[in-house]
Amino acid sequence: MMQVVTKGRLAVIAMLDLALRVDLGPVPLATIGARQNISLTYLESLFARMRRRGLVRSTRGPGGGYDLACSAAEITVADIVNAVDERGPRCARTAARSSSHDSPPGQRIVSDWCTDLEVEMTQFLASVSLQDLVLQHARCGTAPASALVRLRPASA
Repeated sequence: MMQVVTKGRLAVIAMLDLALRVDLGPVPLATIGARQNISLTYLESLFARMRRRGLVRSTRGPGGGYDLACSAAEITVADIVNAVDERGPRCARTAARSSSHDSPPGQRIVSDWCTDLEVEMTQFLASVSLQDLVLQHARCGTAPASALVRLRPASA
């Protein structure tokens, strides 16, 4: 079954952590890592990719860290996932290998189905903004950020 891989899931968790503290200024990755139980080395890798995609900006020196490069409403879960995992959903990669005209009909049918599933998943991830997750967090109270990536958009 298709799913968001660990990189994408942890990136969404870290970005939610950042979005929840947007008014406090730059947040050190070590602080996010300690709150979310994610290694600093892993966070550095994720945030470097997200910085290159324009989702976050960094501030060096005392009081430095990361903050959002634009509003949480402008950043979708799809933006975050695509920034850190460029390979795409596993189903689509597997299906691409069996979509040639020489493939048996069953493999082509499943390949087409996987492509449709990828489109649906991409549309869903693009429909959920980081702001939706912030609002969901407010409605859930003190639910851990790791639980929030399973939620529907606020408009649903």
